[in-house]
Amino acid sequence: MMIDNDLMGEVTEEEEMYKENILDHYKHPHNKREIKDGAICFHDLNPLCGDELTLYLVVDRSQNIITDVAFTGHGCAISQAAISLLTDELKGKSLNEAGAIGKETMMSLLGIKISHTRMKCALLSLKVLEGGLAQCSM
Repeated sequence: MMIDNDLMGEVTEEEEMYKENILDHYKHPHNKREIKDGAICFHDLNPLCGDELTLYLVVDRSQNIITDVAFTGHGCAISQAAISLLTDELKGKSLNEAGAIGKETMMSLLGIKISHTRMKCALLSLKVLEGGLAQCSM
């Protein structure tokens, strides 16, 4: 699967490493499973390209810490790698720390330039996180 990253010219060794990391997360995603008991879940999709994600959060309410996180869904390499990387990042974080994750953090986790047309793919994971966190505060 090709990754559209708007790179012109030669690819640096670091960029190649990040591209390989994205493909690895796409082919072997971390935390891809459903959590049925006690999880807050939020589902969203990107109808333009067909990316679809459901995020599951298990929160220790006494400490407001994310104790487990998982996802289900399908889509392009960018959307699937982004959610895989994000779930790794969320484990053990407080709800406040999770809520502070923004676009810049997501771009840093991915590590490559993302074209304008693929930005919604890259940020769908952030969108489902925000929806899940909104349910936590209810």
